[in-house]
Amino acid sequence: MINAIIIDDEKKSRETLNAMLNRHCPAVNVLAHADGVRTGLEAIEKHQPDVVFLDIQMLDGSGFKLLQKVGNINFEIIFVTAFDQYAIKAIKYSALDYLLKPIISRDLILAVEKVEKKKTRSLKDARIKVLLENIKSTEIHPQKIILSTIEKIHVIEIGNIIRCESDNYYTKFFFRDGKSLLVSKTLKENEEMLRDHNFIRPHKSHLVNLFYVKSFIKHDGGYIVLSDGSKVPVSRRKREKVVEIINNL
Repeated sequence: MINAIIIDDEKKSRETLNAMLNRHCPAVNVLAHADGVRTGLEAIEKHQPDVVFLDIQMLDGSGFKLLQKVGNINFEIIFVTAFDQYAIKAIKYSALDYLLKPIISRDLILAVEKVEKKKTRSLKDARIKVLLENIKSTEIHPQKIILSTIEKIHVIEIGNIIRCESDNYYTKFFFRDGKSLLVSKTLKENEEMLRDHNFIRPHKSHLVNLFYVKSFIKHDGGYIVLSDGSKVPVSRRKREKVVEIINNL
């Protein structure tokens, strides 16, 4: 059984989510409802839940403010929110889950299934730390990302990523210090995460950080040379666009 708390300042939203959990996720036992930061903190302290369904924008503060006030986060978090582009981006970079209102039952079921699989305390701590750092950042975009491998999770400075390379359903990351990581996400998923950080995809199997581009070689079909000496091919259909981007660096 998964013990849960629902924190949302809209009573109808709390009741709707509660009903959906009863119908679609019988393993979830809702212990309490709360309508804001203060009551949410009280409910967490009293009930010690396994998971908190947490609204982002509430009358007495944000869900992020609540997390900053919790001394010991030993529960999973599923954010429940109307569309908020920046907040959702920060949540994704932190490898946390969120549900968009109005909630779709399939999304709810998948989120709960993930909670059942997440048992590692260190992963919770790392994800929350990255989330709060990214939310507090004065930059436009989050500056850190969580990368999970088979052995452990890694908190990575995005600026240290030189390039990424597809390996079937995995992605291999290459870093400024010469190290690499094989991550269980597709290159397409990582492209969506890194697009706003000056990364481009010159080839279906490669993603590169423009900051580390040294030159573009025109012969042999065309390829990019990066600061670590690696050579990344450029597909024929993307060549013109890549040349334009590099010329404007």
